[in-house]
Amino acid sequence: MRVFRAQRPSQAGDTGCALTIGNFDGVHRGHQAMLALLASEARHRGLRTCVMTFEPHPRDWFASQAGKPELAPLRIATLRDKLQELERCGVDDVVLMRFDDKFAGLSPEDFIRRVLVQQLRARYVLVGDDFRFGAKRAGDYALLDAAGSAQGFDVARMMSYEVHGLRVSSSAVREALAAGQMARAASLLGRPYSISGHVVHGRKLGRDLGFRTLNLRFPSHRPAAMGIFVVQVHGLAEQPLAGVASLGVRPTVEDAGRVLLEVHCLDWPAGLAVEGGYARILRVDLLHKLHDERRYDGLEALRVGIAQDVIDARAWWAAHGA
Repeated sequence: MRVFRAQRPSQAGDTGCALTIGNFDGVHRGHQAMLALLASEARHRGLRTCVMTFEPHPRDWFASQAGKPELAPLRIATLRDKLQELERCGVDDVVLMRFDDKFAGLSPEDFIRRVLVQQLRARYVLVGDDFRFGAKRAGDYALLDAAGSAQGFDVARMMSYEVHGLRVSSSAVREALAAGQMARAASLLGRPYSISGHVVHGRKLGRDLGFRTLNLRFPSHRPAAMGIFVVQVHGLAEQPLAGVASLGVRPTVEDAGRVLLEVHCLDWPAGLAVEGGYARILRVDLLHKLHDERRYDGLEALRVGIAQDVIDARAWWAAHGA
């Protein structure tokens, strides 16, 4: 999969692309269905598939402009995880569009002419049933369809995707994660909710407390899920490892607003040195929420709390046949 900033470079033999547009936060089952339809249409037309997505999220930008960061959406996935899922869905090209005041000010007509036609060379455009575009969200499907007829690209619309009669959306995934409903989130995503990244050095406090941890950064200060979770860790051994993890701001020892995923493997893999986890890329599946983050009264209370979390995580794994 190729990843570009702002536009697709023209290459020999490139006849354009089959394009879809969106934030794709979480790449849930609705997104997956849309990408499958896009791939089918692209094969039929002899085109590469292309996803145009945004960084930062447009609602992040509008919240910042309004001076109200609390209005920014809770973030489901890191950019790394979004790109990995798009690649897993077979997308050929991804164009990362920086959402700023210049982009936000584009009229619907300029968006079509400059972005879709000139920068991306779209020949087929697939959008969702609620798609709006251009300054003040003035553009809609009817306008896009008329422009396609005039400028030589086809336009199609995909209706909402439902699971058990419920519409699948990033908002629904955020609600499930915020409520700690990990099974419901997995049903909407089509896979366990996971976070991946490089293991980074921390304060080594977990080691001092008797619970070695592997730390992964979560770049957004507003993750959709926070708390203490039973997890499964991929990337340390041939088989995934059972663990328990904290995702949040560590209120007992830091509470500086920096979000970390701190993972403790219930059984450290044989043959892996104490420092053997650093710089590895891990994927951590968050399977079950134990409780919200807690502010403990000192490090000894924190140690006791972690010990109980380990006991509870082992009990969960025992009950689920691991």
